[in-house]
Amino acid sequence: MEHHPDILALREQAERATSSSRGQGVEALGIACGLFLAISPWVIGYAGLLGFLASGVVISNLVLGLGYAWLMAGYGAFERTHARAYASLGIGIWTMVAPWLTTGDEAIRRVIWTNLIVGGLMTCLALAAIGLAMGGSGTMMRRRGGG
Repeated sequence: MEHHPDILALREQAERATSSSRGQGVEALGIACGLFLAISPWVIGYAGLLGFLASGVVISNLVLGLGYAWLMAGYGAFERTHARAYASLGIGIWTMVAPWLTTGDEAIRRVIWTNLIVGGLMTCLALAAIGLAMGGSGTMMRRRGGG
């Protein structure tokens, strides 16, 4: 199965996508967004207001920001590209709703706006990664006459 022509073609397409300037840009911006989300409670200054261990959004941003950066940094691994991109999409969406689901009425504007903006960027970058990962499927089928 390792030498099947379809598998080799998919790997070649994934390599082209991830080594392109667009793929590298998506990866770099994804890493930057994830790392910013991880440090945002201290940079924006709401970690002290909500209390470090008392606030679920602080811990959520720290853990999921590092996770997002790790997932986007591994974007070039073909076997895991789709799963990583979809997991990153979930993290981006969670980031946007986390202030309300983790802190409830304690959510302050700084937390809400930071999470909405960064989560929106993360979601867009994850969708771009999904698009890059799936971009060659249709062209491969057209070349073989399948679509």
